[in-house]
Amino acid sequence: MTEPNSAGVVRRLTGRRIIVTGAASGIGRATAELFAAEGAVVACLDRDAAAAEVANAIGGYPVAADITDEGDVARATNLIQDRLKGIDGLVNAAGIMATGSVEDMPVALWRKIIDVNLIGTYLVTKSCVPLLRRNESSTIVNIASAQGLLPNVADHTAYAASKGGVVNLSRALAAELSPQIRVNAVCPGMVDTPMAVGNGGKAANYAMKRVARPDEIASAILFLTSEDSSYVTGAALAVDGGRSFH
Repeated sequence: MTEPNSAGVVRRLTGRRIIVTGAASGIGRATAELFAAEGAVVACLDRDAAAAEVANAIGGYPVAADITDEGDVARATNLIQDRLKGIDGLVNAAGIMATGSVEDMPVALWRKIIDVNLIGTYLVTKSCVPLLRRNESSTIVNIASAQGLLPNVADHTAYAASKGGVVNLSRALAAELSPQIRVNAVCPGMVDTPMAVGNGGKAANYAMKRVARPDEIASAILFLTSEDSSYVTGAALAVDGGRSFH
């Protein structure tokens, strides 16, 4: 729903109740802040206590949860449903990254990356779908990665596998949940977040010659959550400064 505020500026998410995972920092935080400015009530879900500070600053609702724990996710979504009296949208922004060759990365670390990035996205989505189905039009946006579209960098096998899984999970969900729930993925390149520390130099290989700001990724997520993208589902939107073709 769009509605102008007192200054006459149209707010694209007025009345929407949206869960953002990974809201304590990075892309998740930028998304929570932008969505609140656009009129949404945002549930900030994160295992990091800093999510409470973000929620308080934007008038949202903080929920501590481990997205890799099915029971904890169910508890958290039930709390949000009770507090907000419904859920209209979900942004799965929680994720981790670690580098290492296929020979050297410990299996436990490989599993952790898959567990957080792919299984965590699945578990939150699984818990939210019954609540999202109660509305005529709901949205899910999953944060994948340019690595999930074109894994051409060494020592990122686990991360690329997890994010490639998120891309195809999003497409499969779009087919399964349409037309009532639209599901899309955003695939960022390098973003100026704590997760990208030490990797900024690789942006020289991008057409834009720089890393992205978190708010630039949040704007793409806003597009896929708002009515501006009402005929878009199953998309994997590269927001990567030209990495995918350069």
